[in-house]
Amino acid sequence: MTSASLHYSFSHLDDLMDAAGLDALLVTSKHNVRYLLGGYQFIFFAGMDAIGHSRYLPVFVYVKGAVEKTAYVGNKMEGGEHENHPFWPDSVYTMSWTSLDSTQQALDHLAKVGVTTGRIGVEPSFLPMNAHQMITEQMPNIALVDATAVLEELRAVKSEAELVQLRQASELITQAMQATIAASMAGDSKFHIIDRLRQEETKRGLAFEYCLLTLGSSHNRAASTQTWEKGEVLSIDSGGNLNGYIGDICRMGVLGEPDTELQDLLAEIETTQQAAFAKIRAGTTGADVIAAGEACRAAQPNAACTDFFAHGMGLISHEAPFLMTNHPVAYENRDADKPLRANTILSVETTMLHPKRGFIKLEDTLRVTDSGYELFGTQGRGWNRGSI
Repeated sequence: MTSASLHYSFSHLDDLMDAAGLDALLVTSKHNVRYLLGGYQFIFFAGMDAIGHSRYLPVFVYVKGAVEKTAYVGNKMEGGEHENHPFWPDSVYTMSWTSLDSTQQALDHLAKVGVTTGRIGVEPSFLPMNAHQMITEQMPNIALVDATAVLEELRAVKSEAELVQLRQASELITQAMQATIAASMAGDSKFHIIDRLRQEETKRGLAFEYCLLTLGSSHNRAASTQTWEKGEVLSIDSGGNLNGYIGDICRMGVLGEPDTELQDLLAEIETTQQAAFAKIRAGTTGADVIAAGEACRAAQPNAACTDFFAHGMGLISHEAPFLMTNHPVAYENRDADKPLRANTILSVETTMLHPKRGFIKLEDTLRVTDSGYELFGTQGRGWNRGSI
């Protein structure tokens, strides 16, 4: 693993830090550490951070304009990982068992390279209280600054290698969903269907993350003993992870043949999706895409029970560009009035909570291009039939 294989440039990172007035970074979120290291994540703590009385806390240390001063602080067991596949930073410390171990080593490294004053960027949502306290006590001349937006912006435009991962993740999830629906039959519980999807995603090389499933007229997407019955709809919404990159898709199934009403309801969803898609291209603002989707949704017969949403995605399921707010995943829509950029990723979703026919939704992943968009995971966007 070398710095030449990274998905970002140091000059871009330096420019972002300069604009934010940052002198250095202490990065502690697993997803951003993974990104900055070039895709590496320690498998032992991939599923859980807690160990003993503390937690795993990887730290990536970066000093603006001085790549040679970069350091990575990891767990003691990561020494073997570094031996087999060397990490690219010049300074690597595989010695930590607690959050305080990691923080102390990161502070020692900053002192070693001469950073004892200035503005240090951190991720407040991913910095433990005891680590924060140690930093402020040992480095009283340091100002800690929220660098979350800097790191989000750094990841916003995807490299070609990242696009390959995201495209494949979407395609594999749609294949897994189609296989799951086709194998599911009357009497299968939500528990069984979700586990079937987990197996289908896993055997395709995805790390299964979640499945939100509805059956029949219910709008409840949690796992339960509820069973799928003939004539009922199924909504299956899942996130799968491919080498750190998220695929997030929703598809529809029906046990039997869809009647005319179901065909019309899904057509409403598809019409709204396509209206938003038609506005997507580099240079168009996110607000224009949202306005097109909202206008189309509002004109549909079931507008009162239908919602439209669009958001960025990549290493995590909601990231830059941030286009909307006032939804369950609440954040400011700071990118809505900015032009979309080529090779950013959007998730576009339209959801109908029909009072009689149930939860009807399509969620799609798209790459923004100079001339329009590329839709990832195109299969199964109509009614998928269960096993009769």
